[in-house]
Amino acid sequence: MWMKTAGGSLRVLHLLQNCCIHSGWRRTDGGQRRLCRLMSSSGPPWRLLFFGTDHFAVESLKLLNCSRSSSGGVVESLEVVTLSGDVPVKRFAQQNRLPLHSWPPDKVDGQFDVGVVVSFGCLLPEKLINKFPHGILNVHPSLLPRWRGSAPIVHTILHGDAVTGVTIIQIRPHRFDVGPIVNQELHPVPEKCTVEELGAALASKGAHLLIDTLMTLSERMAHKREQGQTGVTFAPKINTSMSFVVWEEQTCDQIDRLYRSIGFRMPLRTIWMDKTVQLLDFVGKCHISLADHRTQPVPGSVSYQKESSTLAVCCKVCPTLLNSKIVTMYAHSIHTVLQFTFCHCK
Repeated sequence: MWMKTAGGSLRVLHLLQNCCIHSGWRRTDGGQRRLCRLMSSSGPPWRLLFFGTDHFAVESLKLLNCSRSSSGGVVESLEVVTLSGDVPVKRFAQQNRLPLHSWPPDKVDGQFDVGVVVSFGCLLPEKLINKFPHGILNVHPSLLPRWRGSAPIVHTILHGDAVTGVTIIQIRPHRFDVGPIVNQELHPVPEKCTVEELGAALASKGAHLLIDTLMTLSERMAHKREQGQTGVTFAPKINTSMSFVVWEEQTCDQIDRLYRSIGFRMPLRTIWMDKTVQLLDFVGKCHISLADHRTQPVPGSVSYQKESSTLAVCCKVCPTLLNSKIVTMYAHSIHTVLQFTFCHCK
């Protein structure tokens, strides 16, 4: 109802915006109709549209879904946008009867307060971003601006970072991972951890940081800060060229980090007897004694260790030797199985 007093219309409009009394009917999966707000809320619980694909994204989606089901949660309604194919986010949404949208979504206007993007891989256009009154948040597994890009966890391990973390940013159009920082939390990188182990830890931390951010979103958005230009690094997608081991150029520690960062997706490779071969199951470094102390080992040279039935391969920094306990190495035309161990000379 509109009031006819001077300035009354503006006051009623203000009430509508803050009290969310404008409503309509939305049909649920079960065919029932329920009353839904059509105007933006000024605070939680929020109407969320989630964008995601992989297992890392599922952790945030799980926590949001739990919040939707609990009293006093930060989520009023939750719907999901994902890509085609049998991806983990789509399976979770189907199992939990969450409404699914194909990419790009339509019918977004007035339906959601906040968007959440976690490991989605598609650049959101400005027209879509502007349809969310409180913006779109992104959960990124690094301490931005360090490791912008699609593979931050891989590059964190590959470069030997001792500390990483999770950053919640506000999505901006045209470029990935450049939006202002809304929330951020540090996470120490465990020694010798793999990309799967670190990814699982950061997925859980990111999910909880997202809930914390949504609880006080208005306040955090008011205090968001732009990313600085200092310390910007990039984390491009991994490719097969990264898996090649060059003994003359890489140290034992570098190859160990390489295996822990990309070995879960592709085996490391090297040249053996003029053939490209694969190296599997690396586990770390050990110490060996060379029979002839006058001999300076050459990177790429191989020494057989009879007591452990393994081979030690010399790396860039002598007398450092690379090791892999029961590392299987084979080529298409070679049927002999060789076993290796990462080692240090004494």
